[in-house]
Amino acid sequence: MSFFIRKNQRGAKRSNGAAVTGRPKTYKEKKRLAHDDEISSHSEGENDDSRVYTESEEDEETVQEKRLRLTKEYIQEIENQERMRREEQDIDKSVIAHRLKEDLLEQSGRLRRTVADSYEKIDEALIRHLHCKDHKQPITCLTISPDCQSLFTASKDCTIVKWCLVDFKKSAVIKRVDKKTSSEVKGHKSVVQSLSISSDGKFLASGDLDNQIHIWDPITMKWMHTFRGHRAGITGLVFRRGTHTLYSASMDRTVKIWNLDEMSYVETLLGHQDAITSIDALNKERAITAGGRDNSLRVWKIPEESQLIFNGHQGSIDCVRLINEDHFVSCGDDGMLSLWGSQKKKPLCSVAGAHGMDASNNQAFWISSVAALTNTDLIASGSQDGFIRLWKCGDNFRTLTPLLSVPICGFVNSLAFSSDGKMLIAGLGQEHRLGRWWRNGSAKNEIVIIPLKQRETS
Repeated sequence: MSFFIRKNQRGAKRSNGAAVTGRPKTYKEKKRLAHDDEISSHSEGENDDSRVYTESEEDEETVQEKRLRLTKEYIQEIENQERMRREEQDIDKSVIAHRLKEDLLEQSGRLRRTVADSYEKIDEALIRHLHCKDHKQPITCLTISPDCQSLFTASKDCTIVKWCLVDFKKSAVIKRVDKKTSSEVKGHKSVVQSLSISSDGKFLASGDLDNQIHIWDPITMKWMHTFRGHRAGITGLVFRRGTHTLYSASMDRTVKIWNLDEMSYVETLLGHQDAITSIDALNKERAITAGGRDNSLRVWKIPEESQLIFNGHQGSIDCVRLINEDHFVSCGDDGMLSLWGSQKKKPLCSVAGAHGMDASNNQAFWISSVAALTNTDLIASGSQDGFIRLWKCGDNFRTLTPLLSVPICGFVNSLAFSSDGKMLIAGLGQEHRLGRWWRNGSAKNEIVIIPLKQRETS
């Protein structure tokens, strides 16, 4: 009995196991199960990890291509920027090299820029005339600030006026000081014959016929110091470029050197036989002077304690200006305009009667002032013939060719080019700055600003 019970139980277990495992008993069941297996295998294939990995791998590859493209674009942009930076550096280096070369040539006196032919005809409608009540008498001298923003003028009424070259208005005045006024009040008591400003714009020097040199702050126009030592009136002042060394020329026939860093006297140069009428200097430690009626020009080599003497004018030499370290231009009452080289004692070129002949006395017009655009071939001259004339210096400074002329009225007592070559400024008067031999009543005591325009180079 127990045997059958155990047997039935085992069969029940097997029957249950068959139900669980789904073992096929007939052909139809086998066929159905086989079909289900195929469907199941397809379903499993759709969810197969390897297939999912393959499809995701294809999607990932597209992203990588995009990243690769963006990376290449970024690298290309960096390369372009680096190339532009190198090009800019090359340009900057070339500009710096060009500037250094120019500075070296300028210091050695070999810098040459040919600009005279590039200037256009002057439009007279653009010429400005500056007047003020502080300059009631003839203008005697002027100087332009290194940045070309300010102009300083002086006149026979003992005043100094500062002008703004942006709006062309008067910005400050140093008035005349009465001789009975206390010495605490600073100013000039006699005619101011010379002005000069340092190349960094820190000092303005003015000299008068009372033998005094006053130093002013060009910005505030406040007094800073007074030099005394000359025994006659001051006729010329100039700063050595790039320094605070001041050279002064006087009617006492001497040149004195002053150090403005220490506000002290340095030394005196002797040699001229008559009153010195003009002085100029550039970068080198040397100065050039005109000796008036001793008919000589002198180049003072200060470190060597020597001087070079040049002769060629037939009368008083009233003005001299350096074109560069090796060449200079002079003029005088003989009506001659002369070009010089430091290696020759005689003029390289002279133009007799450069401003024509005076019909009243059949003599050449007295040339009272000259100016030179430094290190170029352009110079200007002024007289009382009614014109300011511009000239071109030829090759090796062997010729002088008339270039342009500007009609004016009066004595041209002072001329100066702005450092950028865009202006020529003249100080005019009814009388000559050195005396009262003639008087032109129809002229005005004024400052004339002549704009200069260069043609654009293609």
